[in-house]
Amino acid sequence: MSFTIAKSVDEALAAMAKGARPIAGGTDLVVGARHGKAALPTDLVAIDRLDELKSVTTTNDGVSIGALVTHHEIEMHPLLSTAYAGLADGSALVGSPSTRHIGTLGGNIMNASPAMDTGSPLAVMGAEVELRSQKGSRRVPIEELWTAPGKTIAAPDELCVAIHIPAPADRSNSAYVRLEYRRAMEIAVVGAAAFVALNEDGTIAALRVGLTAVSPKIFTGEFVAQIGKSVADAALVVERVSKEQAKPISDVRASDSYRRHTVGVMARRAVEAAARRAAGETIAIPVNRAIGIGAAS
Repeated sequence: MSFTIAKSVDEALAAMAKGARPIAGGTDLVVGARHGKAALPTDLVAIDRLDELKSVTTTNDGVSIGALVTHHEIEMHPLLSTAYAGLADGSALVGSPSTRHIGTLGGNIMNASPAMDTGSPLAVMGAEVELRSQKGSRRVPIEELWTAPGKTIAAPDELCVAIHIPAPADRSNSAYVRLEYRRAMEIAVVGAAAFVALNEDGTIAALRVGLTAVSPKIFTGEFVAQIGKSVADAALVVERVSKEQAKPISDVRASDSYRRHTVGVMARRAVEAAARRAAGETIAIPVNRAIGIGAAS
């Protein structure tokens, strides 16, 4: 077994080219090993000291978030918690405070869990993931990154270095809500994200919805037919369609029928909250707490 501490991205890529697996916060990797889901890799390369992957940068096209930016930093960031509020909602619900201070956005994405709280917000906002290897770099729409639970299209030698999100249009915003049985150290029973843009008269100009924990990977849909409709009418359509499109499983946490029903409710509430934010209303992060969704305090 080998353990390398990378001092640069190039050093990390060189180690990965030789078969090492990257580790930053380790909140998924270590827990998975403890629970017997997968053994720890034989070779590891620590990337947690790579400051170049820890910044949030605004660009002409939107915002770029380094792969090592933590969930706590996203939750508290003045830009991400306002213009990209759905992502901050999701980050604020990840694990415990200690997990949010250590766990990274890149790690969460590359873990490829269909129950991740940041996946559907990023998907509805049209995010792209930047993958880099010694051969070069490429950008992949985040919806195309995941192929199955725990699986991505990334090659073994490709490192996630950044997540790029387009600049939101005027009168638009997002929200993420989830059903939960407790307020901390929880994963989504079901979750839903929505991106809403409004016309001047308050009707729908654009609407995208992402569903969490109800299919083998994050499910997304664009509701073009709702353009020009009222938020209330569009939200009811989203509720119905989300129930129809969901393909949940039954397990010890919930039955498939319960998940199918509740994901429709969560999707409707996500649309309503995103629309309120798009209209200029401030709803605190995370929206779950602000509007009373999920477990009581």
